[in-house]
Amino acid sequence: MAANPSDTVAVEDTSLLAFYRDMDVPERRTFWACASGWALDGMDFMIYPLVIGTIIAMWHVDAGTVGLAGTVTLLASAVGGWLAGYIADIIGRVRTLQLTILWFSFFSLVCAFVQNFDQLLIARALLGLGFGGEWAAGAVLMGEAIRPQYRGRAVGSVQSGWAVGWGLAVLAQAVLFSYLPAEVAWRWMFVIGALPALMVFYLRRYVEEPQIAAQTRARQQATGDRPALWEIFSGPILRTTILAALAATGCQGGYYAITFWVPRFLTTERNLSIVTSTGYLAALIIGSFVGYLVGAWLADRIGRRNLFLTFSVGAIAVIVVYTQLPLTNDILWLLGFPLGFFASGYFSGMGAFLTELFPTRLRGSGQGFCYNFGRGIGALFPFLVGFLSTRTSLGNAIAIFAVVAYGVFFIAAFALPETRGRVLHADT
Repeated sequence: MAANPSDTVAVEDTSLLAFYRDMDVPERRTFWACASGWALDGMDFMIYPLVIGTIIAMWHVDAGTVGLAGTVTLLASAVGGWLAGYIADIIGRVRTLQLTILWFSFFSLVCAFVQNFDQLLIARALLGLGFGGEWAAGAVLMGEAIRPQYRGRAVGSVQSGWAVGWGLAVLAQAVLFSYLPAEVAWRWMFVIGALPALMVFYLRRYVEEPQIAAQTRARQQATGDRPALWEIFSGPILRTTILAALAATGCQGGYYAITFWVPRFLTTERNLSIVTSTGYLAALIIGSFVGYLVGAWLADRIGRRNLFLTFSVGAIAVIVVYTQLPLTNDILWLLGFPLGFFASGYFSGMGAFLTELFPTRLRGSGQGFCYNFGRGIGALFPFLVGFLSTRTSLGNAIAIFAVVAYGVFFIAAFALPETRGRVLHADT
């Protein structure tokens, strides 16, 4: 059964950093491990959109085909996230996190050595399995390690690491493409994407399994009553699974429609070079980082649902203005901040929200499935935007799919309950 909605605690200190000041040493170690892992995860994923132009020119593939590689990566990550979430319920959150980081780091390195687009497509698909699994294991680990009154801010602040990773990818692009030929620079981008493997040494030494998860697994082993992979689709939990999966679909579909194609939008329809577009992406990334932090604060201040509803409406408004109005490049640069802010900030509430929707015995499986189902369907958006852009402008294609996605997100979030302050229990 789902957690009891009445079993909640009040949010005491509402400042953004209250959770960190009140953390003990194991909690802080878990926080920094997950934040660093998510930053490196974000860097690894965003490398591919940044080298799309080089891939198109070097191997003579069209935009739809290049978008397909992004879609395949996300579809594979959906499968990997669901399986990793289930495995985390069986063998533990920390061990699963270690395995998934090693997996996607290895296949990022493989991407640096491929010789044609078909090989790159396969490597990106295999990378996606670990990429999706890392989020599932890390989000559950953080959600269970933090006390309920601080969970939204703590998990949301970890989410801000994605913007840091995105910024590192853009910085690497600016440096490598300035000093190396494009046909060499893109390979070194993927080599850098293998850096998350170093995180495993820290995880093995310092990060502990949450007590609530360890107790639940011990009880399951004693009774032999382990959760089934399909249990999240039965009984009263089914409605929660469906609505949470739809919310995750909308929020990720909109995000990927924007972030995957905006670099290409800037270099084609706005006629910017790879290097000069860096400043525009920097505005987007800074807005994204601030959005994550503000979203983390609002998740505990106004609740998860209100955060989702507000930011989905804001994202729709900004992306329509960004892509549809005849703006100067200077104005477009300024709009990068609110675009990044609204297109990213709601993610800060998603990890805590999904953690609180499911009971401990099904938390990894439920959270892993819903978030990564959304990632799998959202994975279609890079391909569909690229496909539609062959029949209309890229700006129109981005706007159409982003508006549809955020509309779905708004409706699903409205139908789900508020979970702010919900207490988690070691149950079976």
